[in-house]
Amino acid sequence: MTTRPPQSYDHNADLAACARGDQAALKRLYQQESRFLLGVALRIVRDRALAEDVLHDAFVSIWTKAGSFDPARGEGRGWMCSIVRHGALDLMRSRQRHVDVDEDTLEHLQDADIGTAPDMTDAFALRSTLGRLDDCLARLDVAKRNCVLFAYLDGCTHVEIAERLQAPLGSVKAWIRRGVASLKECLA
Repeated sequence: MTTRPPQSYDHNADLAACARGDQAALKRLYQQESRFLLGVALRIVRDRALAEDVLHDAFVSIWTKAGSFDPARGEGRGWMCSIVRHGALDLMRSRQRHVDVDEDTLEHLQDADIGTAPDMTDAFALRSTLGRLDDCLARLDVAKRNCVLFAYLDGCTHVEIAERLQAPLGSVKAWIRRGVASLKECLA
């Protein structure tokens, strides 16, 4: 099956069809956007297997939430991208709170003298800082938070962010500047 270029593909129509239960529409959306959306997830989670899991979960969400998509609030492709991005960020947040330790390492840590492991304090301090950053990000309004995350996690330029959010370039620059200033103040 050939796919149409993104400019002529009607994401909104296929999302509406998904809301009506049209499985073929979901298949078309997957064929059209899965590579791009996998790239979005991969840039955030940095692991292909995890990115594929995020993509799978995102398409389940797209299928189940298609009825909530409102074309008056934005384009279908952007809506799908935000589902993937939020899923990837949620996964990363949950992984930051969970520390995997194999049995050998656990035994070594239990047998080691606490005074001989000063670098563990740094690791715990880093975990604490990351948790504070997550809290500070949650305090930002949605526009500032999205701009900061697009810029620093996805590596988007100001122009790309403005296109994704369908917002004026000057507003995006101001949101990033104010968002970063708020984060610095919150973390201080």
